[in-house]
Amino acid sequence: MTIDNPYHEGELAVQQRVNETQTADKNSRIITDRLSEKASLFIKQQPMAIIGSLDRDGRVWASALFGEPGFLRTSEDRTLVLDLSQSRTDAADPLWRNLEDSPNVGLLVIDLTSRRRLRVNGRARRLSESSYAIDVERAYPNCPKYIQRRQWQIPAAGTAGTVAVGRCGEALTQTQRNLIAGADTFFVASAHPKHGVDASHRGGRSGFVRVLDEQHLRIPDYVGNSMFNTLGNFISYPRAGLVFIDFENSRILQLTGRAEILWELDDPAEETGGTRRFWQFEIEAWRNSILPFRLDWEFLDYSPFIPTQAAQTGAPDR
Repeated sequence: MTIDNPYHEGELAVQQRVNETQTADKNSRIITDRLSEKASLFIKQQPMAIIGSLDRDGRVWASALFGEPGFLRTSEDRTLVLDLSQSRTDAADPLWRNLEDSPNVGLLVIDLTSRRRLRVNGRARRLSESSYAIDVERAYPNCPKYIQRRQWQIPAAGTAGTVAVGRCGEALTQTQRNLIAGADTFFVASAHPKHGVDASHRGGRSGFVRVLDEQHLRIPDYVGNSMFNTLGNFISYPRAGLVFIDFENSRILQLTGRAEILWELDDPAEETGGTRRFWQFEIEAWRNSILPFRLDWEFLDYSPFIPTQAAQTGAPDR
């Protein structure tokens, strides 16, 4: 069922500021409180999902979940089931402790090969030692913009290794700075005190994320679907969690910190594609971990939606 008045005050404020209220109203018709059969089939086929959560201190974290296709599936049209017995995700990830303190989660189920993605926001509850249920509060498909295509898979379960203990810190190392500076994809989680958690994708040419120093990043905000779920959350609750997947070395870098929107900046290189919007991220903590398997992947192509000038100012292709 379509949700009436789906936007909170932060989202509405951004939509009004950039004169996209009418488009946002029109696009809100795709937001529902349940999952279609098509969405359920898509979810069941995916070996990866991004999930956002809140820790006991109110910090936002983004986590990358991996597993055998079917590790995330639907039970009826308003419930997702996360089967930990089929998951290949770090048991020490902040997510699991966060779920003990706050049930609010935001999921992004994404297929990098087909550029399809689905956002689901809801509340998690423990079913057993090896499973969670996520009660769906809102769900909608996203357009394929800015997704770089990758053909990839994880090895069969029998080849899984042991997850190395995650390292934590506050200031980025040079290796981490290099990873971020060369990335063409990352995922961001954001939250609202009353409207829950959201997870989203960000993509561009390698180099689109600017590493300003060891604790600050700057990200261009391209033209999107006019809903401004992420930026709207930043207005109401200026915290965020980022996760970068190091496809080359099968590592995960998670960052948590504070986000600030930068409006109408000079943008002579048109890094933003004309929006003149950036957002700046101040890192409060990071966590680095190694996946228990080797990612088998091949980069296929960049999104054709990346702004032309932004593409030209990015780092060279890898």
